[in-house]
Amino acid sequence: MRRIGARWPLGLASSSNRELIDRALEVSGLAPLFRETVSSEEVARGKPAPDAYLEAARRLGVEASRCAAVEDSANGIRSAHAAGMRVIAIPNRAFPPPDEVLALAAVVLESIAALESSVVDG
Repeated sequence: MRRIGARWPLGLASSSNRELIDRALEVSGLAPLFRETVSSEEVARGKPAPDAYLEAARRLGVEASRCAAVEDSANGIRSAHAAGMRVIAIPNRAFPPPDEVLALAAVVLESIAALESSVVDG
């Protein structure tokens, strides 16, 4: 995230509640990297609807079609795709998304370590 955040503004769209988002970012030391964060509690519809991703893009001042979304879950992939974003899937190994959902992603990576600027650029 630090590599990607050094090049582009980062936003987070999560199904988690605000308290959990803030705590996880604080404990991980990643909070300063994210310019905007959105909880699905703060929008009309949660994932797989695109609302959280669209709100994150709006808060960042960027059109959703110019955003890339990194996702590990089926509903997250569906949500980012519905928002019109370039989806980079890094499947959750414990609960991998079905193949038809992974097909919505522009690229599927094995791990976050493979997330490079060139992947985001497409």
